[in-house]
Amino acid sequence: MLEILAFIFIGLIIIIALIDLWPMSWDWLSRIHIGRYRNKQEWNQSITQIGVNWLNHTPKIKVTDNVRLVAIDMLKGNYSKSVIQHWQEASLLLGLSECLKNGENPALRSSIEQFLKSKFDASGQWKVKPSYIDSAILAYGVMKLDQVGIDKYKPAFDSTWALIQAHIGEDGTVQYRKFMNKYRYVDTIGFICPFLVAYGIKYNKPECVQLAVKQLEMYEQHGMLEDHFIPSHAYHTDNALPLGLYGWGRGLGWLAIGLSDAWHELPEGHGSKAILEQFVSKFAYAILAFQGKEGNWNWTVTRQETRADSSTTATLAWFLLQASQIAELSEACSQGAERAVQYLMRVTRRSGAVDFSQGDTKDIGVYSMLFNILPFTQGFCIRIANFNTHARTDDRTARTIEL
Repeated sequence: MLEILAFIFIGLIIIIALIDLWPMSWDWLSRIHIGRYRNKQEWNQSITQIGVNWLNHTPKIKVTDNVRLVAIDMLKGNYSKSVIQHWQEASLLLGLSECLKNGENPALRSSIEQFLKSKFDASGQWKVKPSYIDSAILAYGVMKLDQVGIDKYKPAFDSTWALIQAHIGEDGTVQYRKFMNKYRYVDTIGFICPFLVAYGIKYNKPECVQLAVKQLEMYEQHGMLEDHFIPSHAYHTDNALPLGLYGWGRGLGWLAIGLSDAWHELPEGHGSKAILEQFVSKFAYAILAFQGKEGNWNWTVTRQETRADSSTTATLAWFLLQASQIAELSEACSQGAERAVQYLMRVTRRSGAVDFSQGDTKDIGVYSMLFNILPFTQGFCIRIANFNTHARTDDRTARTIEL
């Protein structure tokens, strides 16, 4: 009996050790010959194929930075959270929706349809109704799928708008979490603003657009560093004090997504288009000043000593592509986006997975020191590559980088 217990005990130790060692070993093997892509079309095909594969089997993103005794986190339910997965899935969907614009792809369409069936019921409502506003970016990703008929999902869009309304605070802007009702996070801009504008324009709800513009204007007023024009992680609504780090890379990315996509979704002639365009111009000049010589941005953009972050680089590259449609920014933003793409190609594994993205943030001012694959980054790389392909196909006049 004791021998059996001893074997079981040893077996458990081996399993726990393998759970820790396998990811590290796999990362080491996967990084052999990293960055060998030189042909942009080949890079695009590789990263897109990974995106298709991941859409319905999205890698789980760790909540903690623990790399030892990971099995304990799994048993406690602290390994990953569904709310983190929402913005991973959303980014992949945004990237793949750009692919659909470039022509019919049965395999891609089938993968997207399978994903949608897993998220929505026959009435177009969420199968599992989200509780956090993070899900709004996933709803926005669905709204970009014009090719599959999105009106059937209006019940889910309506419930997302209701969820956002339930998070509006006393100052008239949206809370990140109800239990942190005095804080306004930069993340929230990326999560909600593109959805609010797209939903408001499509379904004639001007109050949605007004809320998105107010969220952006209030952050510009209270959350940006004077002169340098980069955001703090958050600010307090009572006294406008900044919270967390000025220059957190992915914070710049969240602002970039929310601002550029909201601006893009507004039709020409809309009263708020010019307001957001001024914000876009100021922010474009700001981020170009912090771009590294290799084309990257670091996880702390103000410090050259910190590690480069692929998630920051991919999201800011997307922003620059959008900003390049403004005539006076065209050349500088196009060149900045091109340098960023060159960097992203150099950190892409042989498999097509883009590496070295910062892990999930733990709290205001508490940032991950793990850098690995992140579906969120993958999606924006796909979005960048296929946006430009589509731009050439449509013979758009806006300047874009040549892919």
